[in-house]
Formats: sequence, structure tokens, C-alpha cells
Amino acid sequence: MVKIALDVDGVLADVIQSWLSYNNKLRATILKSDISEWDFWKRHNIDKFDFYKELSVCWKSWKDIPPTENEISSATKKLSKLGTVDIVTAREESTHNNVKNWLQFYGITFKNYIGVSEGLEKARLDYDIFIDDSPINAKSMLEAGKSVILYNQPWNLKFDDPRAKRIHKLKNAIPVIGRIIDTHKYTKQESIQP
Repeated sequence: MVKIALDVDGVLADVIQSWLSYNNKLRATILKSDISEWDFWKRHNIDKFDFYKELSVCWKSWKDIPPTENEISSATKKLSKLGTVDIVTAREESTHNNVKNWLQFYGITFKNYIGVSEGLEKARLDYDIFIDDSPINAKSMLEAGKSVILYNQPWNLKFDDPRAKRIHKLKNAIPVIGRIIDTHKYTKQESIQP
């Protein structure tokens, strides 16, 4: 059975909206459309560690974090029929319970919850397919020979590796994964034949 790693921030939870509200009270206004690269905070003179700490603060108010799209629960339920879906997320340890509460609140279907401290660690995990929004993570996953489905966000639009399949809605991952499974089966059958 195929093993699918499903990211949270930027794929399921639109935490950047909560961070923008938080940021815009402290600093100059930033709009989501202003974010055109993964490490956008550099352009706004925000320290990387401050940014991630502020994201953790946003997760304390997890009920205020909207999902990235409507019908997210239905999409995860359908994904789980294709294989084992685990939540694989990089974050501060202090936020795990808040994230789990958010996942339960929105009815997200998954088997296991896996937390790592850095996004690049994900590529070393034993998953066949990763659904993520980070272009940096996507690059390392592809280099590790994994299949990647990139959830479309303003900060990953410049990532154009054709090996990553881009989706605009989570439900669009379902036919992509179906094709990956079919290709994998076909390759296995072909290698067995004399």
C-alpha cells in the first residue's frame, strides 16, 4: 500500500493568514500576494527564528487558523482510500497538541502524526509520496527519489521541476496519486517479465 506524507502548514492549514494578521499589527503590512518566495521574511528584514517563533504563537490560537480550502476533510478522506496517509509536519514541539486539535476540529483523516524539527528531514522518511508546499522540501524529496505533489502557494510558483506535480486543490492529488500508483505497478510488472 502506498504511503502518503501530508503536510499541514500551507497545505491543510492556512496559517500564513494568521501570521499576516499577527505581523501586520507589529510591522509594515504584508499581503499574502506579496509573498513570492519561501524565505520571504528576508526581504522584509524579519529574522528567520522570529518568523518561526511567531508561527508557533499563531498556533496557540488554533481555532483562528482557517483551512486552505473548503471541503478539506472530504479530500483527506478520499486520499486515505488510496493508501496510508500520515500527517508529516515540521514545527516546534510545543505546537503539536494545537495542530492535533486543529486536525480533529476540521475532521482531517490520517493514520499517524509525525513531527520533525526541520522540513528537510522529511525527505529521509519512508514515504512514497509527499504532498507539501515548500519548494525547498520538494527539491530535497525529489533528490531522494520520492514522488512530490506540490500544493500551489505564492511562495512556490517559481519552483518548476517537472517531476513535481502541482495541484491547486487537495482533491486534485487523488488522480495524480492514482497515476503514480498505476505507473509503479506497471514498472514492477515490466521488471518481473523475462
